[in-house]
Amino acid sequence: MPVTKVRNELVDELLDLLQLERLELDLFRGQSRDIGTKYVFGGQVLGQALSAAQQTVDPARHVHSCHAYFLRAGDVDHPIIYDVDRSRDGGSFSVRRVVAIQHGKPIFNFACSFQGPEPGVEHQLSMPEVPQPEDLEPSPVPPAEIFDRLPPKLQRWLSGTGPFEFRPVYPRNELNPAKRPPFQQVWFRLVATIDESPVMHRALLAYASDFHLIGTTTLPHGISYLQPNVQMASLDHAMWFHRSFRIDDWLLYACDSPSASGGRGLARGSIYDRTGRLIASTAQEGLIRVKPPKEASA
Repeated sequence: MPVTKVRNELVDELLDLLQLERLELDLFRGQSRDIGTKYVFGGQVLGQALSAAQQTVDPARHVHSCHAYFLRAGDVDHPIIYDVDRSRDGGSFSVRRVVAIQHGKPIFNFACSFQGPEPGVEHQLSMPEVPQPEDLEPSPVPPAEIFDRLPPKLQRWLSGTGPFEFRPVYPRNELNPAKRPPFQQVWFRLVATIDESPVMHRALLAYASDFHLIGTTTLPHGISYLQPNVQMASLDHAMWFHRSFRIDDWLLYACDSPSASGGRGLARGSIYDRTGRLIASTAQEGLIRVKPPKEASA
């Protein structure tokens, strides 16, 4: 099924968000979009930092890995400055370090490596056997009698009217979650076709990779980030790019969580295109605190 050209204004807004304004040779400024989260969405900072780093690298070299730490919550109402350090340009690889700064303080540290095309041995793990996206429904929206009583920010987050469409293989009621094993698979794609370079497709994938990943750690416990006594935040994020892809065609995000302990949960993700090619891998650790009900209400 071809990608329908709907809600193009949201896609255009996201593309503008990731292109950044160049202030100096290695200094960039990015704006934020309020998607309904309390603070700046972590995927936005990931995508913008990658975009800033890529603009300082030979265009023939593409990102193959990135590693990030979230230091402080981002303020959605103020711009973010991205300071790029050209750590090394070698014969085969280029390495960059990026610091995202807001209100005079670093909020995010990012390191990434770039490589030119090169032949080599190949293997990959197989894609899970799941229904095709055309056989699944989009992420469910809460019933109107519940949705209308939610805060406006939460309505934006749950409305599904963003630049990406998600179709979970096993949907979950985030307002009343049941316990289940720490595995989930979600098909996703950009809601409109784009005529952009592979560089932008990678930045968009970095943006989207922050959806659903850390939520996998909550599945065995029957808790949700929407519950007032649950505090969650991304602590770090790692990503490896393996093969070429298009972000405006369906991709499968297969996530699992091998461990949660000490107020933290670890999640891993494998991203496949619909032909079964493994295009990227991710890992993320997040803060997970469950407060007693009385403390949460206070």
